Amino acid sequence: MGEMSTSGSQTSSGAFDLTQFYQVFFEEAGENLASMENLLLSVDIGDPVEEDLHAIFRAAHSIKGGAATFGFQDVTELTHELETLLDRVRKHELSLSKLMVDTLLEAGDVLKSQLARHQAGDTGETEDTSALLAAVRQLAIGDAAGDGTGRTKATDGSRELTMVIGPLSDLSVIDNIVELFSDIPNLGTIAMLEGLAGTPGEGLRAFTVVTTSPEDELRDLFSFHVSREQVQFLSIAAPAASDPGYGFFVDTNTLPVQTAKAPEPAIPVKESTKPRVDRRAPAEPDAHTLRVAVEKVDQLINLVGELVITQSMLSTKGRELDPIANQGMLAGLADLERSTRSLQDAVMGIRMIPMAVVFNRFPRMLRDLAAKLGKEVDLKTSGEATELDKGLIEKITDPLTHLVRNSVDHGIELPATRLAAGKSPNGTITLSASHQGGSIVIEVRDDGAGLNRERILDKAREKGIQVADNITDQEVWQLIFAPGFSTAAVVTEVSGRGVGMDVVKKNITALGGTVELDSAEGYGTRVSVRLPLTLAIMDGMSVGVGEEIYIIPIGSVIESFQVSQANMKTISGNQRVVEVRKEYLPVVALDELFQVPRFDWEKVSATTVIIEADGARVALLVDELVGQHQVVVKNLEANYRKVPGVSGATILGDGRVALILDTNALVKRSRH
Repeated sequence: MGEMSTSGSQTSSGAFDLTQFYQVFFEEAGENLASMENLLLSVDIGDPVEEDLHAIFRAAHSIKGGAATFGFQDVTELTHELETLLDRVRKHELSLSKLMVDTLLEAGDVLKSQLARHQAGDTGETEDTSALLAAVRQLAIGDAAGDGTGRTKATDGSRELTMVIGPLSDLSVIDNIVELFSDIPNLGTIAMLEGLAGTPGEGLRAFTVVTTSPEDELRDLFSFHVSREQVQFLSIAAPAASDPGYGFFVDTNTLPVQTAKAPEPAIPVKESTKPRVDRRAPAEPDAHTLRVAVEKVDQLINLVGELVITQSMLSTKGRELDPIANQGMLAGLADLERSTRSLQDAVMGIRMIPMAVVFNRFPRMLRDLAAKLGKEVDLKTSGEATELDKGLIEKITDPLTHLVRNSVDHGIELPATRLAAGKSPNGTITLSASHQGGSIVIEVRDDGAGLNRERILDKAREKGIQVADNITDQEVWQLIFAPGFSTAAVVTEVSGRGVGMDVVKKNITALGGTVELDSAEGYGTRVSVRLPLTLAIMDGMSVGVGEEIYIIPIGSVIESFQVSQANMKTISGNQRVVEVRKEYLPVVALDELFQVPRFDWEKVSATTVIIEADGARVALLVDELVGQHQVVVKNLEANYRKVPGVSGATILGDGRVALILDTNALVKRSRH
């Protein structure tokens, strides 16, 4: 952080323009708040882990340092009070309590709101935090001696230090440092100290500072004006008995000017024997990471997509060359293909984000909902490392949030009801993610009451939906996705199961995904969401039908083989099935499905490609297998219109457009 002062841009007056660092600060502050919330949710109140307490303190400390530098006074004031409380907790002067955790979580929400307002250019009303600040201060007092005004005594933990700054080439930064003490509440006092650190010409300035803040915190506050190495401290007052050993007691010989001596009366200084605690913020930029705007990543992916198309065109032309006369050219094309594939894999990996980013949002939400509804709910997750495209991650969060809220509200029963049913009083909600073929499947499961078939049917008839008594359970569950359908007996501020499920399904379908629901009364409910892994580049198998080329996602292809008419049977009129190892699979002839014109009337499709989707298999009849290669997915609906059985399009190496098949739609079509 301290190095920024030497490289940042400057205004005409010589002051640094800090707005260039806003985005980095807001991103790091968000990460720190998320880290603090996760630690608070997982902390064992009776026996907290020492490092967790330090990590929570460091998160608040880091936010405060940045907010003070940028002049966000409301954020600075709140985080300063949080630091006071957290410092006493980590020093075991106060015991962690549930009320304390609740207050800290509430403070985290307020900080998010404050930061969002500053990020939006300080628009909107300022939130009144006086009650929260008073609550945090009261918690921080704890069993400490007070002065009757709700504040701890001024001598409690405070100490007087001599601070030497320099050598400085620009003495105007001193004014900025002095202003920090007036801008930040409760930081302390600062006064110029003459005649200690050499002459003004040497660029050194000395101050007397009275503060409760650690030296490292002061260095962080000053880091946008001077480097950390330019700030040294001398202790000129004995530390209080409760001082945790922050003291960075510096020998006078370590000062930049050798003639610097402590004022009389001087206390013998010595190096602290206690190990220093690493107070570096957890979200400090790592030397191995680089923040890049999403727009730049998208531009890179588009350019790689164009490169893949060009490489495919060159490979197509290369197959027409004489392999002997053009051996060097063909070897170069083979190397280009390998390098292009490696580049595509690397670039696509940039946009892939683990599902843990979504799953980590739910522990806090479940905690609050369960407390509000008087329920006990445990959260289990699996497959957090499963990766999904960033664009899908952002759009799937809201539907998943709705599903989880439904499970807590009307899925999980009250503890007394669960005990009466022979269950554990604690309900369980399980979030899982896994790869299946070319898709990712996300499941939300609960072990609650499940869906009541008869209640759903009665509600459907009440709404005028015509249903038969003998329809299957799956057809009954699908009624829940009707607009405005709900079986909740009592309307609460938390949406009941079924409310808005039509919106959930619509949003997931818009992403090219599907949603399925299954339930067993008394045992729980499971909602499965299936989404495509990525929307940019994919591996596909190209097949020929007449004069057309179609692309099948390689993740859905099981096998292919030549089929004879003897192995095919006709059932139910014109529906055909093919026997594959004593199993009959539905047959979908692509020339009939897409009405492909044929100039060779006697040509009969004899090649079968077995595909799998949604746990079912279908045999596609094609004329020939053309090959396997990477294709760049183009949105057909945005450029033309939605076509049944087609999920997108791509540009082939010869410039032709090929349609990419929607294997899920083809499998569902064969079932009907």
